[in-house]
Amino acid sequence: MQQELPLDPPPPAPSRPAPKARRPRAPKKPAPPPRTDMRLVIWIATTIFVVDQVLKYWVVHVLQLDRLREIDVLPPWLNLRMAWNQGVNFGLMASDTDVMRWVLIAVALAIVVWVWIWIWRADAGKLARIAAGLLIGGALGNVIDRLLYGAVADFLNMSLPGWQNPYSFNVADIAIFAGAIGLVLVPQKKDPVAPARKPRAKASDNPRDGTGKSG
Repeated sequence: MQQELPLDPPPPAPSRPAPKARRPRAPKKPAPPPRTDMRLVIWIATTIFVVDQVLKYWVVHVLQLDRLREIDVLPPWLNLRMAWNQGVNFGLMASDTDVMRWVLIAVALAIVVWVWIWIWRADAGKLARIAAGLLIGGALGNVIDRLLYGAVADFLNMSLPGWQNPYSFNVADIAIFAGAIGLVLVPQKKDPVAPARKPRAKASDNPRDGTGKSG
């Protein structure tokens, strides 16, 4: 009898390298919040500032209203009445001291910076940007007055038949008032845009549907 030789053992399977440990992925940074495009604010503020300063220069240095004091334009509805306001609206916080002048300048500049940052971060709509531009342009116009003259140049006076308005104002005051009212009443954030709905496919338009008629 022939002795059977034992079969050779199968060769060992090649060892696979151990898989490398994957590094944990760093969490994705959240997308920055949307910011407001401030170009419209800049244009509105610049327009108000330039118009205000041009009119004040014309009234004070050309018409010399600071010497004449009064010029009737369309009485009693519209007149030019010169008034140097050392305070805020309607003469509030008026003072002859130079300290109050610089306090009011600092307060006005702080309000300008605060409104700018607020609108920039709020992703504001068009109306809110217009209101912010009005307020910023008017505030800067009155700041220049305090720096040049020591007081705000008010020259517009509007009265009614039988009633004489004792107060004067300027273009910057109108812009500040309108801008403040606008920022209070107008919503600052843009309205979200609703995604467009896709039209539903009809059952007869489905190519897999065997109910369609063939020509």
